[in-house]
Amino acid sequence: MSEHVIPTRVYFTIYALLMALTATTVAISFADLGKVSDIAALSIAITKAVLVILYFMHVRYGNRFTGLVVASGFAWLALLIVFVVADQLTRGWIVGAP
Repeated sequence: MSEHVIPTRVYFTIYALLMALTATTVAISFADLGKVSDIAALSIAITKAVLVILYFMHVRYGNRFTGLVVASGFAWLALLIVFVVADQLTRGWIVGAP
């Protein structure tokens, strides 16, 4: 099996992007954006996670099964988040419940 050779330029570019996104996250934390600040912070965090998974975990150049495993992990995470949000949103629906 041959490995895909990735130039070091790609790693340095991804590293620079991650550092820029980290600086952006810090800058957003000091700015008062209201409800948008949570969305912006989560968007940046998801972008950084995708970059790390694709390049540093070599999923971009992996086979389809690797992509399927990563996608199923994200699907499971999304399902758990949906259930937690649904639980939090429906806490006050039953009158008289603790």
